[in-house]
Amino acid sequence: MRDALNEALRAVDQVLLGKQQAVRLAVACILAKGHLLIEDLPGMGKTTLSQALARVMGLSYQRIQFTSDLLPGDILGTSVFDRNNAQFVFHPGPIFAELILADEINRATPKSQSALLEAMEEGQVTVDGATRPLPDPFFVIATQNPVSQSGTFALPESQLDRFLMRLSLGYPSMAAERSLLLGDARKIRLDRVEPVLNRQQLHALQQAVPDITASEAIVDYILRLVSRTRESQVCSWGLSPRASLGLLAASRAWAMMENRGYVIPEDVQAVLPSVVSHRLRAIEDPSGHGGGGLAQWLLNEVPAV
Repeated sequence: MRDALNEALRAVDQVLLGKQQAVRLAVACILAKGHLLIEDLPGMGKTTLSQALARVMGLSYQRIQFTSDLLPGDILGTSVFDRNNAQFVFHPGPIFAELILADEINRATPKSQSALLEAMEEGQVTVDGATRPLPDPFFVIATQNPVSQSGTFALPESQLDRFLMRLSLGYPSMAAERSLLLGDARKIRLDRVEPVLNRQQLHALQQAVPDITASEAIVDYILRLVSRTRESQVCSWGLSPRASLGLLAASRAWAMMENRGYVIPEDVQAVLPSVVSHRLRAIEDPSGHGGGGLAQWLLNEVPAV
């Protein structure tokens, strides 16, 4: 299965040129059963990445375009009265898919944003008093434009904390962009992607992640990292227990992708910026833009041994 995982990584790399690190982090997020937030300028390949991941893993895919007039029912579904049977019939919304792209999530109002909270945490939705399970696996990739752009509603901390990782794709290198300009269009590259993993293989990989050995020394390292944010006068607040659990799960997934059955400090360091940057806020930076800098500060501040 690890050969299939490596083949899946190569297939996505051929669509999203020059972004191997971001692709690896996104796949690690899926293996750790987390949700992914991608924050970047329009046109950087956020949608392309989500479509390529869905195709290569053989997952059902739905895109939800978040706008200011989007309603929770547009996401979750609604009950419609059936005159023939004289009863209400539930019509599932687009959230009932295995991989959801919540495109430009911060352009919707907080009320519509909150429609994802139960789904992301519990793997279920409650509509009209009835609780309905979502597919398994269930994975949300949300994209958002920088909050400095007009027409955006910043995600609340409770929503941000439900994303295991936040990534930024950034501009491609000159060599990668040259290949993009001279080669086939992204859509043509995407159409060539074939499923490499199936649902059963993905389940098996996800079930194997908790079996990756994390020694007491690694756990203590994670605890020191988390505790430093709670004790520091630099951070407005410390990392939550959900963050420490997510950091451990992401480190195990990264170790698996490195073909190791155990976690080393370099695994923790590789995933930490993506796991904690959206959860940290500097006291002197109330906008929350400095999370990436705080992640690097944390790595420098806390030694691995």
